[in-house]
Amino acid sequence: MSERRDQQDANPPRRTEPTLGDLDRMDPLNLPPADDLPQMPVEPRQPRGRRGGYNHRHRRRRGWLVPSLLMLVVVLVGMLWFNQNRLRGMLPRTDFNTVLTQAQQALQDGRLDGQNGTSARELFQAAVALEPDNDRAHAGLRQVGQAELAQADAALQAGHLDQATQQAATARELLGGGSDIDRLDRAIASARAAQMHTGDLIGQAQQALAAGQLDGPAGAGALYQRVLHADPGNAVAAHGLDQVGYALAVQARKALDAKDTAAADHAIEQLAALQPNNGSLPALRALQAQTRKQDDSALDAALSQGENALRDGRIGGPGENTALAHFQAALKLDPDNARARAGLGKVAQAMTVQASAAIDANDMAQARSLLDQAAALAPRSADLAAARARLDSAAPKPPAAAQPDAEEAEAPPAPVVLSPQQSAAVAQLVQRAQLAASNGNIMLPPGDSAYDLYRSALAIDGNNGPALNGLQALPRQVEVQFNEALAAGKLARADEMLANLAELAPGDAAQNGLSDRLASAWLDQAEQQLGRDDYVGASQSLDRARKLAPNHPRVVDLAARLQGRR
Repeated sequence: MSERRDQQDANPPRRTEPTLGDLDRMDPLNLPPADDLPQMPVEPRQPRGRRGGYNHRHRRRRGWLVPSLLMLVVVLVGMLWFNQNRLRGMLPRTDFNTVLTQAQQALQDGRLDGQNGTSARELFQAAVALEPDNDRAHAGLRQVGQAELAQADAALQAGHLDQATQQAATARELLGGGSDIDRLDRAIASARAAQMHTGDLIGQAQQALAAGQLDGPAGAGALYQRVLHADPGNAVAAHGLDQVGYALAVQARKALDAKDTAAADHAIEQLAALQPNNGSLPALRALQAQTRKQDDSALDAALSQGENALRDGRIGGPGENTALAHFQAALKLDPDNARARAGLGKVAQAMTVQASAAIDANDMAQARSLLDQAAALAPRSADLAAARARLDSAAPKPPAAAQPDAEEAEAPPAPVVLSPQQSAAVAQLVQRAQLAASNGNIMLPPGDSAYDLYRSALAIDGNNGPALNGLQALPRQVEVQFNEALAAGKLARADEMLANLAELAPGDAAQNGLSDRLASAWLDQAEQQLGRDDYVGASQSLDRARKLAPNHPRVVDLAARLQGRR
C-alpha cells in the first residue's frame, strides 16, 4: 500500500471523470466462460461525443429534406394542372365521347342547327358544357359556323334571302364575325334592295303587257325576265312571262296566216328567246319552215325575173315587169335578202347612168326625174351625188330640135366663174375630204365626213374634177379599209366599212364576197366565245353573222349549240 501511495505521491493524480468501467467486458451473470461455445465478437460502443456528432448530422439532413419534399409536391401539382386535358383524356369519359361522336355525325349529315337536341351545334355546345376547355368541342363549333356560312352564301345565290340572313346570323354567333360574314351581310342587303325594286318592275311589266308591248328593252317580256333574274321564285313574274309567251305565239300564228313572213319570224324568235321550252314553239317552227319553203320559191322567182329585166334594160317605170318591181316584190318576201338589196342597188346605178346621159343630152327634166328615183333606192350613192352635182351646176340648154334660128337664139349664159375665195374654199374642202377618207371617216361624223366634204365642194363647183374623182373613189377606199380591218381582227370596224360600201355603191357585186368573209369571221369569234362559256358575247357575234348571211349553214348549227348550252 505504501508503494502505491508513494507512487501516487510522486505522480499526483489528475482529475478523471467517474466511469462505469469496461461494460463490454462485464459478464452480467458472472458465469465462467464455456469453452465449448463460440465466441461472438461485439462491436464496442461509440463514445458519447461521437454519438452526439451523428445526431447533429441527422438533424441537418432532416432540415433540407422537408423543403425538397414541398418543392416536389408543387412541381407535381403544376404538371397535373398544365396537363389536365391529357390526363382527363386518359380517364374513361363515356358521356363526353358519346356526345362528341354524335356531334361529328350530325355535322357530316348536314344537320347544323335546330332545337331538338340532335343538331351539330347543340351537341357540340353540350360537349363544351361537359368539358369547357376541350379543344375538339370548340373546333367542332367553328366547323359548324363555317358550314352555316357556306350554306348562307348558297341561299343568297338561289335568291332565298330570309334563309341566307338567318344562317349568316348563326355563323356570326359561332365564328364571332369576320370579313367573310361582313361581305355576306352586304350582299344580302344589296339583294334585298333589288328585291324591293322588283315590285316596281312587275307594275311596269303589267302595264306593258296590257298595252301590247311585248318585246324590246321596255317590253313586258324583258321586264318580267329582269324580275325573275333578281328573284327566280317570283310566281307573279313567272305567270306574267307565260302570258307574254302566249301573246307572242298568237301573233306569230296570225302573221303566218297573213303570209307576213318577217313579222312571223320576229315573233317566233322573241318567243324562243323568252321561253325556249314554250309548248307552242315546235308547231310554230314547223309552220314557219313550210311557209318559208313556199316563200323561197316565190323569192327565187322574183329575184330571177328582176335580174332578167335588168339585163334587158327594163329598169323602172310603170308596170310589174320591171327590175324595180321584181326586186321590190322580193324584199317583201324577205326584207333582209342581200340579193334583192343588191338588185335595187343595181337599179339605182342604172338610173344614175341614164341620168348622166340625160344631162349630156341637155334633158335636165329627165335627168332630175331619174336621179330622184335613184335617190329613193340609194340616197347616199357616190355616183348619184356626183351626178346630182353635175345637174345642179349645168347651164340649161334647149334641145337641138327646138333651137330657134341663129338670129333669134339667145346667147347661152356664161359659165360660172368662181371667185378666188370660192376656189380656195373648194380646194380646202377637197383637202379635208381626202384627210377624212384616209382616217376612215367615210360617212361619219355628219358634216366632217369625206362624203359630206366632197359634196360641199361640189355644191360650190359641181364640175370640180378632184371633188368628183374623190367622191367616186370612196367605194374603193372603203373596200381597202374593210380588208385591213378584217385582217387585224377588228370585226366591228369591218362591219362599219361594209355598211359604208353598201351605201356608197349599193349595186357593187364585190359586196357579196365581202359579206361572206365577214360573216365567217363573226362565226369564228362566236365559236371562241362559246368555248369560253361567254354566252352573251357568242349570241351577239352570232346575230352579226346572221344579218350578213342568214342562210349560212354554220349560223343554224351554232344557234342550236348555243341554245343547248344555255
